[in-house]
Amino acid sequence: MEEQHSGYVRPSWDEYFMEIADTVSKRATCDRGRSGCVIVRDRQILVTGYVGSPKGLPHCDEVGHQLKQTIHEDGTVTQHCVRTVHAEQNAICQAAKLGISLDGATLYCRMTPCRVCAMLIINCGIKRVVCANKYHAGAESEEMFKQAGVQLEFFSEEVVQYKNQ
Repeated sequence: MEEQHSGYVRPSWDEYFMEIADTVSKRATCDRGRSGCVIVRDRQILVTGYVGSPKGLPHCDEVGHQLKQTIHEDGTVTQHCVRTVHAEQNAICQAAKLGISLDGATLYCRMTPCRVCAMLIINCGIKRVVCANKYHAGAESEEMFKQAGVQLEFFSEEVVQYKNQ
C-alpha cells in the first residue's frame, strides 16, 4: 500500500477491486455462499456478478435451498445448492450478453472458484484470479489453473467450508 502525506493509506488495486467484489456479494440471494465477483482489465471494471437464481426463477432466500448430494471419488458425500448460478458464472454471462471480451482479464472473487467456474474462466482467456480465501474443495481448480497458466493468488490462506445443510 502507498502512504500519502496525510497519513491516509490508499488501498492497492487488488484491495480496491476485492472490496468492490465484497460489495457486489451483498446482492447475493443464497446464504450458503453470498459471493460476488468483479472482472477487470487494465484497472477498469468490465463486469460484476453475484450468486443468484436465473432471472425469473425463485431465490433461495425466498423459497429455500435446492440441495443435491455429490458422492466423491474418496467416498465422501457433500451437499450443494443447485438453485443458483455462481458469481463467476453470472459475471461471465453478463460479459457475453454485453459482448465484452474477457481475454487477458483479472477476476476477483471470495474464494477459489469451483471446478466448473475454473473451466469457464480458463476458456474465457482470463489470465489472473485473485481470491479472498481458499475453498475447501478447491484443489482441483488450483491444479487446472496451474496447468492452463492462469495466475492464482490469495489474500488469505484461510479455508472457507460450507456447512452441509
